[in-house]
Amino acid sequence: MEAIYGLIGSDADTIVWWRMSIRAILIFLVALTLVRFGGKRIFGKKTSFDIVLGVILGSILSRALTANARFFPTIAAAATLVLLHMLFAAIAFRIRRFGHLIKGKEIQLVEEGEIRWDAMKKGRITRHDLTEALRISGSTPNYKGVKSAYLERSWDISVIKE
Repeated sequence: MEAIYGLIGSDADTIVWWRMSIRAILIFLVALTLVRFGGKRIFGKKTSFDIVLGVILGSILSRALTANARFFPTIAAAATLVLLHMLFAAIAFRIRRFGHLIKGKEIQLVEEGEIRWDAMKKGRITRHDLTEALRISGSTPNYKGVKSAYLERSWDISVIKE
């Protein structure tokens, strides 16, 4: 273990440019491994559940990079968070209410061509946001031709045409 700390340094006082470079390589490989192990869900989705993990993972690993925290315990904490994320995703897969709790729930914005203004207000979506989503989906900005539109958990707006 002393040989490893000889290469990467043990605290912020012993970090010189080449030790930080070695740490950067190791952190990159660890992060890549954790993200690959954690699956596409970690950065492939845009729900708050996934974004929070990305932010915290980056923050934790940066502490290991700059030696503001001990290297191996920091890596262990990052791995623990990825495992927790995987566990929560598995529970959410089986228990819908848990999924709604940690990921949110979709909101129906348009129903049978009629805008649901209460839902628009709840989702903080403007008429312009909805019109943009209709254009992106290839639909006309006329709501009458829309069977339904949803504000998804990823904050995208999905449109189902008549």
